[in-house]
Amino acid sequence: MRIEIIARNYKLTDNLEEIINKKMEKFSRYFEDDANAKIFLKETGKERYVMEVTIFFGNNMVRSEVSSDNMYKNIDLALPKIEGQIRKHRTKLGKLKKSALEGETMYPQAEQAKMEVIRTKSMALKKIDLEEAVEDMELVDHDFYIFLNNTTGKVNVLYKRKAGNLGCIEVDA
Repeated sequence: MRIEIIARNYKLTDNLEEIINKKMEKFSRYFEDDANAKIFLKETGKERYVMEVTIFFGNNMVRSEVSSDNMYKNIDLALPKIEGQIRKHRTKLGKLKKSALEGETMYPQAEQAKMEVIRTKSMALKKIDLEEAVEDMELVDHDFYIFLNNTTGKVNVLYKRKAGNLGCIEVDA
């Protein structure tokens, strides 16, 4: 597995790089040699560090993003999430090594509980423009808003991004 570490607004030490490489190499038990891992490190504020781990293999990928007050702690938060995704979705991730799932997990806490839908809600799809959708979303105080864009005629999902601004997904049917 090829490992690439990218640091932005963060000073990557040789010790941290060595630890990341050592721990990421353990994931080669799951993937063929053509897998690529990208680890993105950044400082987002005073004493707040973010680590994004993305592993590309075949036409698939697994990804984890964590933040804490310590980049070393982030390693121990992100990697179990990655392993949990691999083990949970093993049937969908076709390009894993045959022997990948034999034996114990590297991180015992990696087995993730199955997510289930506990509530279903119905709503009327309003035909409005983007500006009106922003206003409606603010009025209902939700993190997202679904509407029929009267300009394009397509279903849109307006959502709040972590950075505090808004994003809009336009659905092609």
